[in-house]
Amino acid sequence: MDFDKLGVRPGQRVLDLGAGAGRHSFELYRRGADVVAYDQDAAELEQVDEMFAAMKAEGHVPDGAQAQAVVGDALALPFPDGHFDCAIASEIMEHIPDDTAAMDELVRVVRPGGRVVVTVPRYGPERVCWALSDEYHEVEGGHVRIYTAGELIGKLADSGLRPAFHHHAHALHAPYWWIKCAVGTENDGHPLPKLYHRFLVWDLMQRPWITRTAERLLDPVIGKSLAVYLGKPGAASAAG
Repeated sequence: MDFDKLGVRPGQRVLDLGAGAGRHSFELYRRGADVVAYDQDAAELEQVDEMFAAMKAEGHVPDGAQAQAVVGDALALPFPDGHFDCAIASEIMEHIPDDTAAMDELVRVVRPGGRVVVTVPRYGPERVCWALSDEYHEVEGGHVRIYTAGELIGKLADSGLRPAFHHHAHALHAPYWWIKCAVGTENDGHPLPKLYHRFLVWDLMQRPWITRTAERLLDPVIGKSLAVYLGKPGAASAAG
């Protein structure tokens, strides 16, 4: 997702639903948001909390910003109606059998006038993964569906959100997952995915212009993720 497009500002309350290892939560915290990293994996969230503390201790967050990790169920969020200014649900809806219930809960806890971004695996690259490997998705907690853009946007609109725009991202990641699926997702010793993973890490750390340009050109074609930006209708509060 693009944090600038989401428009998060310091002091705003933001929910990172399905936070996982906390990648998005850390960036939100760095930008001064009051962040809740929410997930059902208690062990992973313990590490997220430790990173929050380290970021604060090292002075990597603005004064007054707050962050916490909360363990719970996406179908029963322990927050009041309209509690958050913004919410993120990144790569989680494809894991939830009752995705419409999760979407309804997500919308409930965002204030009128608030903003939401939902990302899921893109239909085309994901279909290739499913065709290459059953173990890619037939695992506990794995992907239970493949969304088309129209299906995802339609479900989010039915839950009460107003779609604004969408884009695709992570084109360079798609071939990595195709290779993983082709050689076996649990085959960690195979040299091809190991080599490609090293390339992705290098690209993440160095961000050379040639790969950044290539990914921008390839994202509309084979971008691994679909990111949809939406708003909750209603008057924005003074905090918005």
